[in-house]
This record gives sequence, C-alpha cells and structure tokens, in this order.
Amino acid sequence: MAYDPHREDYQRLGLRFARSLDGQDPASVTRAFASFGRRFSQNRDSLPQTDADRAFHLVAEATTLIDYELPFADDNHAEQLIERGHQLLDEALALDARCYDAVRMKSAAESPSFESYYDFLFREANDVRAACEEIRAQVMRDESDERAVLEADIAMRPYYRWLATLAGKAVICGRNREAIRLSETLLTLDPQDSSDVRFTCAIAYAKLEDEDGLDRFAARTRPLMRAGTDDAWMQLSRLALAHKRHDMDAARAQLVHLLSTYPHASAALTSQRELPDGIFARLAVPPFSEDELILAVSEGTVLLQEGRDDAGRGVLGTWVARNVGLGSGAGDRA
Repeated sequence: MAYDPHREDYQRLGLRFARSLDGQDPASVTRAFASFGRRFSQNRDSLPQTDADRAFHLVAEATTLIDYELPFADDNHAEQLIERGHQLLDEALALDARCYDAVRMKSAAESPSFESYYDFLFREANDVRAACEEIRAQVMRDESDERAVLEADIAMRPYYRWLATLAGKAVICGRNREAIRLSETLLTLDPQDSSDVRFTCAIAYAKLEDEDGLDRFAARTRPLMRAGTDDAWMQLSRLALAHKRHDMDAARAQLVHLLSTYPHASAALTSQRELPDGIFARLAVPPFSEDELILAVSEGTVLLQEGRDDAGRGVLGTWVARNVGLGSGAGDRA
C-alpha cells in the first residue's frame, strides 16, 4: 500500500548497479549482485549513483523522521526531528533542484495554510509533470528492456505523488469535484493506483453526497479491490451516505461490515484519532490492518466531524462511536 521511500531508494540504486554491470560475464554479475544488499545497507557510497539518487536517499531519511517518528515523539524530541528533517530536505535540494518530492515536502512545512499549500501544488503541477515526463522519455530513448520500464515508472512517481497530495488537499479545502478530477487523471496515468488515490476519491464523492457517482467509481475500480471486499475508505464513505439520507438500517449494516473487516475496529472507531498526513505520501501500512483503519478514520474526519454536536464531535462521528457495540465482537475476531 502506498509508497515506501526506502524500497524505492533500493530500486533506484539496484537499477544503477545493474547498468554498471552490463557487458560483464554472467559469473561476475552473479558475484557482484551477491554483495549488493550488504553494500546498500552498510557501504552505500561504494555503489554507483547520481546526485539525484543521493537526493532521493535524503528524502527517504527525512520521511522516516517526519512521517513515521515525529507523530509519536515528545515535544523535546519533536523539535530535533523537525530540524533534522528540514536539513535533510535542504541537502537533497542542494544536490538536485528537481527533486520534486523534497520541493513538495518543504512547501508542506512552509505553507501558512492548507489553501496556500493547495495553491502552490496546483500552480506547479504542470511543470512537475513536464520535468518527470522529460526524464521518462530520456530513459525510454536510451533503453527498451524491463529495467527501462521500471526506471521510467520511477521517473514519474514524483508527479504521481504530487497529484495525489493535491487531490487530498483539495478535499480538505472543500474542492471535492476538483479532487475527483485529479484522482481520475492520476488513475488514467497510473491504472495500478500506486498512490491509493481512489481512497481520496471515495471520500470526495461522499462529501458531495453523490451516491450514484460513488457506485460508478467503485464499479470502475473494482479490479483494484483487495481481498474481495471494500477498503475502509469506501466503507466509511458508504456509511456516511447512508447516514446522510437517514437510512439507519443501511448505516448500521455498513458499520457492522466495517467492524467485521478490520481487527480491533471498535477501538479505532470509538477514539477516532486524527493523525498528521504523511508528507512524503499516504503512510505505508499493511492492507486491512488496524493501522490502515486508524489511517482511514483519520482521513475520514472530514465526514465524521460534519455538523458539530453537543458531544464535541460531528454528527456522524458521535453516531459511529455510540453504535460500535453492534458488531464489535465480530471486529475483534477478524
């Protein structure tokens, strides 16, 4: 699920290393690759790499600090993580001014509001796409083997992440139709949905109260369905739509289904924790895990907290918290 920057870092250097071995005899290539993993983890500088590769490695390191350690750090340690993360991004940009992941992550930290961050992403999106497509075209001109296909895909990923982030911020800024348009554009470019932008799109349809649109979207993206059932984002969106039309039987049935799909779902649906968004990409968590549900509930805050009530939550959020007991046993057994 989503993008793992360290895996991508490994792929980038693996491709570079493979290119450096072209022309050598098979026995030498086999011996060289036997040491690649050790060299990658213990002596990275001994491997062939460009400044762009080095910049992306720094982005991966910054992502670990900002996306995966910062949310759980105490106040004193948090300041250190933020400072070090920003230093790594600055170093990345010094190596490669077109390291668009670093550009985007720096802007997230420096933008004074969601709207200003959205405006920046929107304004620069076409230039980012053009730059990534230029790199991809160069790769395909130079090579045409399977490695070139992967390298060309990697070249486009910064733009895919840029567009996915833009779609997510569009929802937060109330631009739900724009979020759907952006999601559809990204799905056309990346039909495998490496960014999981379909999750964002489902929430946007629910915000628009467009149940027919959500059903059509679900039918089109059914091949991406995992484990033969809807993910938490789709289930929360369907639950929200049923609740909005005051079909409480359908809402309860959807809640029971959600509880039966995810382990320990009752705790996540009762607490409804709001997490910081991943700055590099949507956090990489195991599919259908408790962590995935916590992430979906956090992103679904825009649905759960609509219409504040006396409990200090949104109307739907309060209803969900009060009704999780309906199927909590099933959820705990899943």
